[in-house]
Amino acid sequence: TGAEGERAQSMLSALGPLLPIAVAVAVSTVPIMATILILLSPKRNQSAIPFLIGWVVGMAAVVVIAAFGANALPIGSFRGQQRAIAIGQILVGTALLVAAVMAWRRATRARADQGNRWLGRVDRMGPVAALGLALALNLRPKALLLGAAAGLSVAGSSLKTTEAVIVLAIYVGLSSSTVIVPIVATLVAPARTQPRLVLARDWLSHNSAYITVVVLLMVGFVILGAGISQL
Repeated sequence: TGAEGERAQSMLSALGPLLPIAVAVAVSTVPIMATILILLSPKRNQSAIPFLIGWVVGMAAVVVIAAFGANALPIGSFRGQQRAIAIGQILVGTALLVAAVMAWRRATRARADQGNRWLGRVDRMGPVAALGLALALNLRPKALLLGAAAGLSVAGSSLKTTEAVIVLAIYVGLSSSTVIVPIVATLVAPARTQPRLVLARDWLSHNSAYITVVVLLMVGFVILGAGISQL
């Protein structure tokens, strides 16, 4: 029907601005590296699923809180609320660009790995610790900024509750795909996936800082441009 077509179109329009954010979250090197280390550890069968649950639940919670917070702004007119959301996007986009500059400075000084020394303890984590780690990873400044950007985008799309839930589910699925796929593949066929996990671990250990810079720059400019266009 025409109404269903309009709903689908509105959800597709809302998903457009979310896709680059989802890509940025998906290629975030810290959760990917933590996932790989857990899957290479002797406790992977006990810790992998709790880690996945914590990552997905934490990610969704940050986006939902940001979206509800934006919609709860004490601004009378719809246009005023949209302007406030646009200003929030500009601030988040600017913060992401600043984070990219800081990440580049750390990379050029060969100190990018110093903040991730805790990763050396991941392979000894049990299920409770893995769950807590995944939840905590969603509270990193970069993760909070990306979650806030996604929440502001959802809040500014004027979707109905059911539509917003569907869009959020798609976003979380895409964002967590780089954690979901390795975990499922390893639990199903560990012998086949282990060599690939080792190669991925070694590659990320040398290139994670530069990936972070590129991703932050890309998403920062996208979010900043979206906010400016809405003013």
